[in-house]
Amino acid sequence: MTDDRAVTHDRAVTEPDAEVSGDSVRELLAEARGGVVPIVSAGAPVLRSRAATYAGQLDGETFAELIEVMRATMHAAPGVGLAAPQIGIPLQIAVIEDGFEVGADIARVRDRTPVPFRVLVNPRYTPVGSQTASFYEGCLSVPGYQAVVTRAAQVRLECTDEAGREIDEVVRGWPARIVAHETDHLAGTLYIDRAHTRSLTTDEQYGARWSDPAPERAAQALGFTVDPR
Repeated sequence: MTDDRAVTHDRAVTEPDAEVSGDSVRELLAEARGGVVPIVSAGAPVLRSRAATYAGQLDGETFAELIEVMRATMHAAPGVGLAAPQIGIPLQIAVIEDGFEVGADIARVRDRTPVPFRVLVNPRYTPVGSQTASFYEGCLSVPGYQAVVTRAAQVRLECTDEAGREIDEVVRGWPARIVAHETDHLAGTLYIDRAHTRSLTTDEQYGARWSDPAPERAAQALGFTVDPR
């Protein structure tokens, strides 16, 4: 998921139906420059297939290096989340972190709070309650565009962390959006599949016209509907 300032690159990727091996991952990691690898863009099959459950396919050293490369690549983009398929590795692993400073109005309206660096292994989420929230979001694999997505305001996150510890917690607000966005990647779903298509805007138009804390003005002008706040 983007922080509205991201750049992306295309690259050859591991085929989604191929077995993921330690050798193939180490080969990809060896291509890192400054700890960063290219991000796969929409149209690559690896982004449209369900990633394999992570079941220890990588040795400890390779797994740790993968996490560090994913974190560095996310920071360099810049973004607030990155899933392994976005760097061509079809495994159910994602990293998230949001330490960006935003205005007080945006933080309040979007319920945006800092997210410390976290590793999500084999994550799944389920909505908690019926409340939803609609905001613009973008994706490092769909560069140059943003669109409004209506998501659950709270989700239950179940996964393990990088040390294999079980996680079962309720996440709310903007952090819940990040969790849902990155977990969707692992099922082959892009945010544009869930977006209000009439809200689609280039980054330039978003910055010039629609960067309000909430998308109501964009909804009226562009002809889409969001849940009343």
